[in-house]
Amino acid sequence: MTPADSPWTSQRERSNLWALALMRRIAVGLGRPVARLLLGPIALYFLLFGGAPARASAQYLRRVLGRAPSFGERLRHLHAFASTVLDRVYLLQQRFDGFDIRIEGTGHLDAVLARGQGALLIGAHLGSFEVMRALGQSRAGLRVAMVMYEENARMINATLKAIAPDTPLHIIALGHLESMLQLRRWLDDGGVGGLLGDRSLPGAASARSVSHRLPFLGDDATFSDGPFRLAALLRRPVVFMTGLYLGGNRYELRFMPLADLSERPAGREAQDAAIAEAQHRYVGMLESLCREHPFNWFNFYDFWKP
Repeated sequence: MTPADSPWTSQRERSNLWALALMRRIAVGLGRPVARLLLGPIALYFLLFGGAPARASAQYLRRVLGRAPSFGERLRHLHAFASTVLDRVYLLQQRFDGFDIRIEGTGHLDAVLARGQGALLIGAHLGSFEVMRALGQSRAGLRVAMVMYEENARMINATLKAIAPDTPLHIIALGHLESMLQLRRWLDDGGVGGLLGDRSLPGAASARSVSHRLPFLGDDATFSDGPFRLAALLRRPVVFMTGLYLGGNRYELRFMPLADLSERPAGREAQDAAIAEAQHRYVGMLESLCREHPFNWFNFYDFWKP
């Protein structure tokens, strides 16, 4: 699959860097309590005039709730997303004092990191990835890098610089041999690499990466096995991570064991089977979390379209 073939890479962010810089000034200048007052009107605007993303939100809620969502539930979904976008400003600037962040599952993560191999943390567009920075505060010396497709990395890098220009950011852009070596060195030094597994990674991890139609919230949806082939190629353990938004200033950073791909099975068929098992387990975890926290999943396009 080429970048042009991937539905999400063809979608461009509506916000430009000027708007993001303005959001940063509002968030920092007014403070979070005042800035949050703007989220209701913003969410209402996108509910009424958001077009395809607003329709995709309603489609997702219909699947996860098992019924047609109410107007209030549709507004709540968009408001939750707007809240995590606003909080991104403070979290990227490591201003954690205004948040109540619970962390669960660190025992498993600590055990994985104690092996000295580093780890790949595979999440989803579920809640907030930036809450991960709170883990660095509680784990002195822990180094976290975002791992993503090259074109998206350039856009995200520029976006994050607009939001938090003075914050050191670690992004590893996949797509070249040197980036793979950079990621290997990062992990060998005990760092962790975080990537999202609920969108395709075209050509990023392996030439053999393929997309599969897997059951998800009542119908088949497309998931790439690229993140798991990447873990198998680098022979690393994989941990599921998510930063769930619980409303107000509350988040829950959760880690769960997903797969250990540090040992390569003998033969390609056995390796493909291990990758497939890890991917199925990932999709099952994601579905369970969506049902547990239905207003946290923020993929605003037709995810089930073939």
